[in-house]
Amino acid sequence: MSAMEINSSGSCPSTPRWNSERPFLTGRFHQETKTTSRFAAETRDSQTEDAIGCHNVAVQELVVIDDLLSAMVGIQGRYISIRRLRGKEDGFSFQVDASMDLALQELAHRVFPLCESFMLISQFVESRSQFKNGLVNHAFAAALRALLLDYQAMVAQLEHQFRLRRLSLQGLWYYCQPMMGSMKALSTVIQKASVNSFAGSAVLNLVQSQAKAMAGDTAVRSLLEKMAECASNAYLGILEKWVYEGVIDDPYSEFFIAENKSLQKESLTQDYDAKYWRQRYCLKDGIPSFLANIAGTILITGKYLNVMRECGHHVQVPVSENSKLMSFGSNHRYIECIKSAYDFASSELLNLIKEKYDLMGKLRSIKHYLLLDQGDFLVHFMDIARDELMKKLDDISVEKLQSLLDLALRTTAAAADPCHEDLTCCVETSSLLRRLGTLKDREKTRNVLDDNDLEEPVSLTGLETFSLNYKVRWPLSIVISKKAVTKYQLIFRFLFHCKHVERQLCGAWQVHQGVRALNMHGSAIGRSSLLCRSMLKFINSLLHYLTFEVLEPNWHVMHNRLQTAKSIDEVIQHHDFFLDKCLRGCLLLLPEFLKKLERLKSLCLQYASATQWLISSLLSEKPKPSKSRGRCQALSISSSNPNFTDAILKFEWEFNADLQSLASILSSSSQAEPYLTHLAQWILGTGNGQ
Repeated sequence: MSAMEINSSGSCPSTPRWNSERPFLTGRFHQETKTTSRFAAETRDSQTEDAIGCHNVAVQELVVIDDLLSAMVGIQGRYISIRRLRGKEDGFSFQVDASMDLALQELAHRVFPLCESFMLISQFVESRSQFKNGLVNHAFAAALRALLLDYQAMVAQLEHQFRLRRLSLQGLWYYCQPMMGSMKALSTVIQKASVNSFAGSAVLNLVQSQAKAMAGDTAVRSLLEKMAECASNAYLGILEKWVYEGVIDDPYSEFFIAENKSLQKESLTQDYDAKYWRQRYCLKDGIPSFLANIAGTILITGKYLNVMRECGHHVQVPVSENSKLMSFGSNHRYIECIKSAYDFASSELLNLIKEKYDLMGKLRSIKHYLLLDQGDFLVHFMDIARDELMKKLDDISVEKLQSLLDLALRTTAAAADPCHEDLTCCVETSSLLRRLGTLKDREKTRNVLDDNDLEEPVSLTGLETFSLNYKVRWPLSIVISKKAVTKYQLIFRFLFHCKHVERQLCGAWQVHQGVRALNMHGSAIGRSSLLCRSMLKFINSLLHYLTFEVLEPNWHVMHNRLQTAKSIDEVIQHHDFFLDKCLRGCLLLLPEFLKKLERLKSLCLQYASATQWLISSLLSEKPKPSKSRGRCQALSISSSNPNFTDAILKFEWEFNADLQSLASILSSSSQAEPYLTHLAQWILGTGNGQ
């Protein structure tokens, strides 16, 4: 494809056709001479002229100077011809008449590199001025065009001196030397840019690297630095709009930050693995070298400003003349401007989320409900929703549970919380263990869980699958995303089921207390009472550990860190760290421990259900009025029943065995997981109490 080919298929505006059809408008007439043109005719006529060697040296010098002045602006003369090299877009060769004086030929060949550099730069300027090549190439071409004007002015002055007969060939060579190094360095740059089709930051990096390579030539280095500064003006304009307004104005996709418009902010509350915050705006390859160290700061600054714009909070970084990003240099003032913009955007967004949208209030509300910090509403809800929660999954009415939840919220202290209306209920379709096995951030534990571990219970009820959901709106969804809410729900489900087990054991304990006056020591019922007390101590110790050893301390640590956070990314980091630490502290990321706990809880529920039914049914039998000891005698007979005694002993043996197994695992793992030490102490204490 020719460098001057019109881009008619792209999204950029097309170059007018007359720009390629009229070579005299673009300086390409010396490259594409037509056989019917006046120049072609003159060329044919010149070929019939006498060889230059027929003239004396003085005349030859005058002719050579005239031809060189033409060649310096890309026009071939009578005895100096210009040929394009085959197969090379940017290759030219200059040929002189073989009969020319050898000394004159040597001086002419010294000037030819300058002529070639002019032609290369001129061609580059024309080709890179097209729309499709981007703003940086446009700016670079404009700077080169200004340089060529100075160069052409120099040629015009030399021609004027020649017309006044004050210019010799040695003088021409003398005046050309200062421009030789600069033009050669620029031609090297544009050749590399043309071969690799560089655009945007690649052009800036190329010019800057070439400037550093010319450290020994102060004049050339200064020129290249000036070119880099001119070429970067358009790029810095895009950068300035991003760090000061949070807007990407990049029509040719040259900026090093890309926007993925397919990622919407609504995904934060709908998708567990939402990529909005991490990938809506991201860094691309080809970061300018002078911005490489602060590219991350630039990305974050614009992201923060964009969030505020999405909230309808129009804010712009205060801009003064001294803070405009229209140049870069060794003083690094542009870095200070970017850092100031970052500090402003970070503090503004943080204040917006903390003050206007009350982030801490939302987090406290979530703690009240999903971490069971405010337990009165939960007790009331479990009382009024007991029958519905005991149903199987297919028979549960979520609407009825929601109405009961609303009733519990309105009739308890939760009614004073303005955020309680954001609380809704839901019923999961799988057990807690299987739900944990599907989380994407549990790859490390998946190899521990096999298919048998993930088998569902025979019949799941609402007590195992009930959960609460919390509505989070933008921009709080940046911090409290779907992923964060899911982690809260996992902790809630575990706590909720532990509370259910505790309530069932409390019911069994109350039944045992009802027969306490009957003096059943030494009987199976007395043994059952001791087992019930051990189970209660176990579940109470577990709940105490979860709330006072895990959730509360970690909450206070997070709360203090959020107070001193300097940016919204720090807030997200502290919040995610809190949730991950709570999940691990609650053993939800340790499947081996979790399976043991689930086994113990299941055993406690079976025991509570069996003993409550048996003892209650015995107490419900009415003794004869004439026999005051009838009830005691009936219980004694029943408790001495081998089947009843065997059942209690089996429950006792299984509970103690599982408890000791859990305690030994906790003890052996406490060195790798120090936080398990406290739980191990509680569990071992329970076992010894038994």
